[in-house]
Formats: sequence, structure tokens, C-alpha cells
Amino acid sequence: MTAGVGLFLLLDLVLLSLAAIHLLWALGWWFPIRDEARLVKAVVGMKGATRMPGPIPCALIAAALVIAAGLPWITPGPIRQTGLVIATGTFAIRGILAYRPSWRALTSEEPFATLDRRFYGPLCLFLAVAFAALVLKGF
Repeated sequence: MTAGVGLFLLLDLVLLSLAAIHLLWALGWWFPIRDEARLVKAVVGMKGATRMPGPIPCALIAAALVIAAGLPWITPGPIRQTGLVIATGTFAIRGILAYRPSWRALTSEEPFATLDRRFYGPLCLFLAVAFAALVLKGF
């Protein structure tokens, strides 16, 4: 297995797992925390939020993650390259936000704030680096 294929598979595993979770939320199945209010505090983190985002936003995120998972498998060309650059930028911005005071002021609920700094932000930065490697290496 080449390094490129290994990276593709790792990206697929992560992105498709995240897409599946967002799809479950779109269907109204609260996972991994069954109580909606507690789940909101863990994955949304906005002050005053008590309900999960609706089915459409969750389904759109799931679809975007599936598309991102498919990007490495597209035949090299401008569409693939553009998609990889967009994915790199999107995940980089989301990863950096986890450490910005303005984002923290908006999403200060616990345990989201801690999970964001320890897991969500670093995961997004990892995904950004992986996509950037695909852009730069031309896998």
C-alpha cells in the first residue's frame, strides 16, 4: 500500500465516521449522549443553546464530510485540486477557531469548550494537514 492510499483510507475512516454521527443527529438520534441537553453542551457549546441543530444543518454537514472523504479518490485535475484546497482551508479555519478568544466567548459551555480545545480543534487541524499534504504532494 502506498503512502497516498494509506492517507486516503485514514481520511475516509475519520470523515465517514464523523459523517455517520452527523447523519444520526439529522435523524434525531442523539449519539453518543442520549440526553439532548447534555449532547448540546458537548457538541454545540453555545450559551443558551438547549436543542441540537435541526435535521437540515446536520444532514448538510454529513454530506459535506462524505464529499470531503471522496475527494482523494477523484482523478487528479482542477476539480479535485480545488476541492482539496477548500477542504484544507475549511478544516484549518475550524481548527484554529478552537483557540481563538472570540470563538471561546461564543462557545463557552462545558464540556464543549474543553473538548473543543483538546479534541475537536486538534482533529480539524490534523485533517487540514492531511488535506494539505494531498494538495502539495499531488497524491
